[in-house]
Amino acid sequence: MNQFKKFLFGFLALQCLAFSPLAIAPVQAQVNLFDNESATAFNNTGLSKEDPRTIIANLIKVVLGFLGTIAVLLVIYSGFLWMTAGGKPDNIKKAKDIMSAAVVGLIIILISYGVTLFVTETLSNTIK
Repeated sequence: MNQFKKFLFGFLALQCLAFSPLAIAPVQAQVNLFDNESATAFNNTGLSKEDPRTIIANLIKVVLGFLGTIAVLLVIYSGFLWMTAGGKPDNIKKAKDIMSAAVVGLIIILISYGVTLFVTETLSNTIK
């Protein structure tokens, strides 16, 4: 029972500290959005004025390009395995499995890239 009282006291003390007026300070700043100083402050932040949808679409394109590179490297690796298999059926089967998986992955990546490009172009033309 004594440990429970210590736990309860500690829990209540933590709650008092977390929700005290000292822990949550009100914001005193005011910004006039219609003066030149606010525009200058935004320009000095270094943030981009580009549309967030464009940034996300470019990020998706970069990721898909990276995945495409990995898929092509897997096709090259499986071709190397096949050439150096020396007629062993288990090595040839391993190379064929890797190549077929890499080709299917490459097709999926290319379709995803096409869909992303189509959606990006459609959204950018619709919103302008």
